[in-house]
Amino acid sequence: MTRVLVVDDQFLIRAGLVGLLRAAPGVDVVGEAGDGAEAVELAATTRPDVILMDIRMPGMSGIVATEKILAEASEPAPRVLVLTTFDLDEYVYGALRAGASGFLLKDSGPERLLAAVAAVGGGDALFAPSVTCRLVEAFARQAAGADGASSQPPADLQVLTLREVEVLKLIARGLSNADIADRLYISEATVKTHLNRTMSKLDLDSRAQAVVVAYETGLVTPGDAR
Repeated sequence: MTRVLVVDDQFLIRAGLVGLLRAAPGVDVVGEAGDGAEAVELAATTRPDVILMDIRMPGMSGIVATEKILAEASEPAPRVLVLTTFDLDEYVYGALRAGASGFLLKDSGPERLLAAVAAVGGGDALFAPSVTCRLVEAFARQAAGADGASSQPPADLQVLTLREVEVLKLIARGLSNADIADRLYISEATVKTHLNRTMSKLDLDSRAQAVVVAYETGLVTPGDAR
């Protein structure tokens, strides 16, 4: 069973999500919260596998809640799936930087929602990688245009091996593990090993954060060929 916590300040949306998830096989809704502060409390007591997190909420935002939940969580930490009304949302970018595993549009159909929960709950740290990479690329370009460089200090990529750097580049370009395995003539298990080591060395919580780091350090740049 995938344990899910639903967070949204709009009652009707939250109730609809809870009803859909409770009717789905293999899903256990362990709680629902109407704001970020309540989400932090419930995440600590219910220890969900997946958190559906609204971003724009009064009081504590979904970004701050995501940071607090992941900072305080014991292993294994929950996967945070951000809910948003449109895909190029600066708040979602902030949530991905904070450690969210991916995002989902609120107007997605039931099948897509359930597939996203299953994917994230099953350990796939980035749902719809090509869409997430498009968002990261858009805001990386915006940050570079505003500041001439990333607003965050770059991670020290020198700790990575050449193969780990190669895998990170391909992840940032939206390739799946299977695509990377084919491109580099290695197994998917080896790709996962390289990714896990990269995330550990760079102290990252999610694959989405790895994408953000790749852009913000200049390892890949907006417009790079896929």
